[in-house]
Amino acid sequence: MDAKKLYEYGQSLFSKKMALDSLHQEIAMNFYVERADFTWQRSLGTDFASNLMTSYPLLIRRELADQFGQMLRPKEKPWFYMGTLDERLMDDEVRGWLEWFAIVMRRAMYDRNANFSKAMRQGDNDYAAFGQAVPSVQMNRDADGLVYTLWHLRDLCWIEDSNGKICAIWRKWKPSTRDLVTLFPKTVDQKVRDKMLKDPAAEIQCVHMVVAADMYDMKVSTPFVSIYYDVENETKLEETPSLDLFYSVERWQTVSGSQYAFSPATVAALPEARLLQAMTWTLLEAGEKATNPPLIADQNIFRSDVAMFAGGLTWADFDGDGKLADYLHVLTNDKSGLPLGEKQAAQSMKILSDAFYLNALKPFNPASDPQMTAYQAGQIVQDYIRRALPLFEPMEDERNGQICELTFAKMLRAGAFGPTSVMPRKLQQAIAAKQLQFRFRSPLHDTIEQAKGNLFMQMKQLTVEAVGIDQNAQYIPKAVDALRDALTGIGVPAKWTRDEGEVDSMSQDAASKQQAAEFLQQAQQGADVAQTISESRKNSAEAQPVPVQ
Repeated sequence: MDAKKLYEYGQSLFSKKMALDSLHQEIAMNFYVERADFTWQRSLGTDFASNLMTSYPLLIRRELADQFGQMLRPKEKPWFYMGTLDERLMDDEVRGWLEWFAIVMRRAMYDRNANFSKAMRQGDNDYAAFGQAVPSVQMNRDADGLVYTLWHLRDLCWIEDSNGKICAIWRKWKPSTRDLVTLFPKTVDQKVRDKMLKDPAAEIQCVHMVVAADMYDMKVSTPFVSIYYDVENETKLEETPSLDLFYSVERWQTVSGSQYAFSPATVAALPEARLLQAMTWTLLEAGEKATNPPLIADQNIFRSDVAMFAGGLTWADFDGDGKLADYLHVLTNDKSGLPLGEKQAAQSMKILSDAFYLNALKPFNPASDPQMTAYQAGQIVQDYIRRALPLFEPMEDERNGQICELTFAKMLRAGAFGPTSVMPRKLQQAIAAKQLQFRFRSPLHDTIEQAKGNLFMQMKQLTVEAVGIDQNAQYIPKAVDALRDALTGIGVPAKWTRDEGEVDSMSQDAASKQQAAEFLQQAQQGADVAQTISESRKNSAEAQPVPVQ
C-alpha cells in the first residue's frame, strides 16, 4: 500500500472506533472530566465538573493513578536496573557496564526538558480511567536529549498481528502551518507555505503512521516504516525506516477479538458512579426541602416576592380578624428516608473504593499495633502482597518495560553509551542477541523482599527447637544462602557484603588454617608425649641403685 491507501485504511479503523470513543467520553464524564473531549470540542474556561453532584469518583481515580506512580516509578530511588536473560553473560565487568547504562538512562529520563515525569503522570490517569496509555519517545530537534509525549487516545488507533503484537498505529495530528514548514521544509506543499504567510497559526490536518515494513511499498531492512502524511494536500511529508514502533502502547486488560484495552476499575465502577450521582442529587434536594420547605400562600394576601430568607419581612394585608395560619401553610415532608439515603450513599462509596482496588493498596504498618506479634504482622503483610501483586506485576512489563526498552534503544542508536566496539565482548553479544532485560524495584517488591528477613528468623527459631529434639536437625538449613537472601531482602547495600567467591576463598583459608592449627596441636601433643616418655625413662634410670665395684 502507498501512503494514501494507508491513510484510508486508518480512517476505516477510526470509524469503527467511534463507539469506543463514546464509551471513553462517558467514563471521562464520570471519572476523568479533564479528559472528557472524545466526542466534542471543549472551549477554554469550560467548567469541567459542572455535570457532577459529587467529586468522589474523581478522587478515587486520582488516588489509583497516584498509586501507579508511587508503586511503579518511585522517584526517590532507582526503580529499574538491567540484567541479561543468560546469566552466564553476567560477569563483574558486564554488571558494571549495565549499572552505568542505568545511571545514564535515569539522568536522561529525568532531565527537565525531557518531560518524562509529566508524560508518565498523565499516562497513569489514562491507564486508571481507560485501561490504556500511549506515550512516545523520540530525540529532540537538536538530537542531544529525549522528549516524552503522551498522546490523546481519541487521536489514535492500531491493529495487531497474528501474534497479538501491535504491528501498525495511526495518529491524527493538527500542526500549525509554521510548525509544518519548520519540520518538513523540503517536502511541504506550496499551499501550506502560502497559507503560513497569511496565518501562521492555521492548522493542517495530518497523520503519522508507523506500520510493519511488509504493509508499505518501500523496501527496507527494518521492521517498521514511519510515514508523515499531509491529508489536506495529499502530500507525503516523510517516509523513513524505523527499528521500533515509535509509540509505547500500554494496555491493562484486553479481551479476545479487540486490540483495545479497558480498565477493570471503571468497568466495575461506572454503574455505581451513576447511582451515586443520582443519590447525591436526591439527598441534596431532600435536605434542601427539609431546611427550606415549600409553602402555600393566598395570592390575594401575599405579594409574589415573599422574603423567604432568614430575617426576611413580607408585608401582607389581612381583612378582619384573619390569622396567618389561615392564609399561609407549610408543606411538611417525611424526613425519615434521609438516614437511609445517607447509608446507601456511603455503601456506594465503599463499592467504588473497592472497584478501584483502594482496599488492596493500603499496606499495614506493624509498628502501629505494639500488641501484635511478629507472626500476625507477617501474615498481614503476606495478605497485602497477595492482593497487590496481581495488580502491579503485569503493569511493570507493560508500562515500565516498554518505556525503558524504547528509551534504551533510542539512546543506544544515538551513541549515548559510546561505541559498542569498546564494550566487553559478552555485552556486545547480549545487545546483538537482544538478551538485555529490564528489572524493577518498587515498594511492593521491597515488601516481598523484606519478608525474607522474617522467614530467616522463623527458620532459626524452628531449627533451635528441632535441635533440642534431634541434633541432626542442625544440618538441614543452608545458613549462608539464607542469610544472604535475608540481607538482600531487608535492603543491605551490596557493598556491605562480600561476594560468593570471596566468601568461599575466606572459608577455604579459614579451613586450611584450622587444619594447620590442628596438625600443629597434634604435633605438639606428640612432642609432649615423647618428651614425657624420655623424661620418665631418665628418671627411672636415675632411680636405679649404683652397683658396687
